[in-house]
Amino acid sequence: MSAAVSSGVSPFEGIVLDRLSPVPLYYQVARHLEQAIENGSLVPGTRFENELELAEKLGLSRPTMRRAMQHLVDQGLLVRRRGVGTRVVSPKVRRSLKLTSLHDDLTREGQRPSTKLLSLGQVPAPAEVATAMSLPVADPVLQIVRLRSALERPIAKMTNFLPAGLLEISAEALESRGLYELLRAAGIHLHSATQVIGARSANAAEARLLGESRSAALLTMRRTTYDDRGVAVEYGSHVYAATRYSFQLSLLAG
Repeated sequence: MSAAVSSGVSPFEGIVLDRLSPVPLYYQVARHLEQAIENGSLVPGTRFENELELAEKLGLSRPTMRRAMQHLVDQGLLVRRRGVGTRVVSPKVRRSLKLTSLHDDLTREGQRPSTKLLSLGQVPAPAEVATAMSLPVADPVLQIVRLRSALERPIAKMTNFLPAGLLEISAEALESRGLYELLRAAGIHLHSATQVIGARSANAAEARLLGESRSAALLTMRRTTYDDRGVAVEYGSHVYAATRYSFQLSLLAG
């Protein structure tokens, strides 16, 4: 089979389409390409040939091939530009809404997380933090500010607050391990959390830190985490680069 992309790498090597399966052919193709992008077989910047040539290689109709490619565009894995063609972009990290840390999720997905500690110290609890954690305003809390990267690209600025004296913690530990892992290791049993997700534009400092353009879209997350006694043990206020990150929800019919 001849190369299907400009890099000379065929994303269709090894693909077997089950034409008797109830799974639509376009989706079988899309899933194969999605896996190739996420495991690094297809690197960002790889350019695809036109859909007609791709369809012929797989013995598919052009509408079926077009639908497969559009599915990946909708997923944020491919981008189309007139005069440039269809190219692979960096896959977003899709995070399930569970009581896990970003470090845990990135590690599980093979995204090679790394962390830069921006600040660590005790501060008076801001009003928002005090309210969320049921503390008196200006009570001392430990503030942790970190830049989290995935595959060596910055993805999130994370600001976390812990009750003063809850946890002995070092800069080295925060740059090599996830916060929830450190809490669990200290015998703190995380039980539940409340979480609010939103969106806004990046300010100049956030844009520089995350490698985004000024006023780029950011996802925001505010979370209060409770232990098995119902006591608030952590409050987080995070911002994520929307071009490389999304939240994934599973919904059940009522």
